[in-house]
Amino acid sequence: MSKKIVVIGGSAAGPKAAARAKRLDPNAEVTIIQKAPEMSMASCGYPYFVGGVFNNRNALLSTPYGEVRDPHFFVNTKGIAARTETEVTSIDRERRIVRCRDLKSGALDEVPYDKLIIATGAKPRKPPVPGIDLDGVTTLQSMRDADFLRRIRDEKTIKKAVVIGGGLIGIETCEALQLSGIDITVIEMLPQILMFLDWELAEVLENHVRSKAANVITDVKLAGFIGEGGKLTAVRLENGTELPCELAVLAIGVIPNIDLAHSAGLEIGATGGILVDEYMQTSDPDIYAVGDCVELVQRITGKKTRAPFGDLANLEGRVAGENAVLGNSVTFPGTFHTGICKVFDFNAGSTGLSESRARQEGYGNVVTVINASLDKPEFMGAKLLISKMVVDADTGRLLGVQCIGPGDVGKQIATAAMALLGKLTVADLVNADLPYAPPFSLAIDHFIATAHIMENKIKGRLNGIGPVEFRKELDEGKAPYILDVRTPEEFDMMRLGIGETLIPIGDLRHRLNDLPSDKDREIVCYCKISLRGYEAAILLQAEGWNNVKVLEGGIMAWPYRREK
Repeated sequence: MSKKIVVIGGSAAGPKAAARAKRLDPNAEVTIIQKAPEMSMASCGYPYFVGGVFNNRNALLSTPYGEVRDPHFFVNTKGIAARTETEVTSIDRERRIVRCRDLKSGALDEVPYDKLIIATGAKPRKPPVPGIDLDGVTTLQSMRDADFLRRIRDEKTIKKAVVIGGGLIGIETCEALQLSGIDITVIEMLPQILMFLDWELAEVLENHVRSKAANVITDVKLAGFIGEGGKLTAVRLENGTELPCELAVLAIGVIPNIDLAHSAGLEIGATGGILVDEYMQTSDPDIYAVGDCVELVQRITGKKTRAPFGDLANLEGRVAGENAVLGNSVTFPGTFHTGICKVFDFNAGSTGLSESRARQEGYGNVVTVINASLDKPEFMGAKLLISKMVVDADTGRLLGVQCIGPGDVGKQIATAAMALLGKLTVADLVNADLPYAPPFSLAIDHFIATAHIMENKIKGRLNGIGPVEFRKELDEGKAPYILDVRTPEEFDMMRLGIGETLIPIGDLRHRLNDLPSDKDREIVCYCKISLRGYEAAILLQAEGWNNVKVLEGGIMAWPYRREK
């Protein structure tokens, strides 16, 4: 008798699980039940459809060769029954059936299963504030939301909009609407945007967003929405500020859609997602769960977490589909929280633990470095990268990497993610054999160079100071001697304006008498990216100065206001 596999949810994880099950057991009866009219939506592409990066709506629903993944596609191409606009109302674990309702006709039905895969995803978080049901307040979670925002873009009737939330979706939505000519303000209740980054890198990105004519307000909460005649007219903040607007997009995260699982008596984890084991199996051996509705293991800390990412959903679905038909033979080990996003002309990515997260997790000897350098030679159209590497100094093991800039951030984060997978140490990274040719990288790739800086710092050859620590020293009234070793032309074009002294690196050997006579006074050296700053520090240390530091990342990684 053929095995009956039922999948609840037809976005990312569900269809992947169904397809995997059918490929491995062509005789299995596989059914997908999907509440929405669409299936296999590329939801991460919604902001780019809204922003006009591409105009073909069906591209969000199509295979690489252009065929729309609708019920006809699933039954004809894959032999999978797909029922859209059908809502599962309950799961009867004892009888092993799911009850569902056709949303168009209202007809009720029962679908039996041998193995069930729950892929109900997540729903947008909506704060309990006044006016949230006003016309003009929306999310960007569904195709319907994407269609609504795309229509606004095309009609060009909206002048002002507010995006609530400075995370991945919030910033991507900000860019999409700003490209449409709409005046945008982003509101974030936390002290920074993009919380997967440490503050100093997030601040560089925030400054970049502002440079693109989008306003950003952090550290303030939403109080509610104001409207007239049922339509949105303004957003009110807790500090009393009112921001006039005709559109507000809620992008403050998602919560697992666990209602069905909870009603069926399945165990829910501490983070609020469905509890699954490494086989993606729930507390019921006949039921698996995958995607944004589950909780996973964070692979560095070993703790439970949630990671609502489309790539992980597909990987989890693949595992569950195989186990549903062949028995528990493959596993999903968890997540490093690897992610990347586009921020206008910049890119931002991370994997593993940030410095702040590593310290929260109890790593007592965390060491970090910031490296600002190019992704390839100048003559090949180089672009800037700013990376922050986080390491456990006790073991030398890599804990995480963040990278921002207009350069090839994806390559840096992908390399770092594989280094985390291999549990590599700094000693492993400094001699990594990565591909090199001028069109692709420097002879010493940015990632390896970051590891070299880290090795120098751990071994005491570099006394680096990050911009946050340096700014704190200045705010506390300390008076280090601040040495800028760039050229006069560079100094005239851009400088920090914090009391620095300009002595070009080529003149430094001949102007040592201009430096503090007190060999114990703190001296902080830097240049554009602090490569020359490091050379200056080595020179001064050789000449007897005992407290010489290098400002990590130089001017390019400085997140604070500059004089010019």
